[in-house]
Amino acid sequence: MREGAQIGMILAFEKPLVPLAAPPKPTQTYAEPPSLEISVVFTSVESTLGALKQAGALAQPLGAHITLIVPQVVPYPLPLESPPVLLDFNESRFFAIARESRIATSVRIYLCRDRWDLLSKSLRPHSLVVLGARKRWWPTPEAPLAKRLRRMGHEVVVVETE
Repeated sequence: MREGAQIGMILAFEKPLVPLAAPPKPTQTYAEPPSLEISVVFTSVESTLGALKQAGALAQPLGAHITLIVPQVVPYPLPLESPPVLLDFNESRFFAIARESRIATSVRIYLCRDRWDLLSKSLRPHSLVVLGARKRWWPTPEAPLAKRLRRMGHEVVVVETE
């Protein structure tokens, strides 16, 4: 059994994506990673596309890197390694979503039992998190998520989409 399964989550897929019009990479192999990482938490396809667009606008002047975090909750009757949605399907789906960003983006798909637990363990302390939410006059499911992330000490930007 994998180490992540003991704490109720598995990093099922991680792939860095580089924008299509990226400048050539330097030949040096000791380049430092970007100092700032902007985490975009998947909520829904439309909302996440809006969040990625906003994260790209924030990341470009800061020289930051975007990480799309996808919590895939696996119900308890199933083994953690056997999600109800095939990983190949999700991999291609989120690859297409992340390609919308013009900034270098990594996709991390986590198989987990609890979304809150996953986010508390996978986000760095005091992370900059961008959430997409549908524009409504009543509270959306993303409102408690944003509130809880702020209580955990993260900076949260909520991007509302139509």
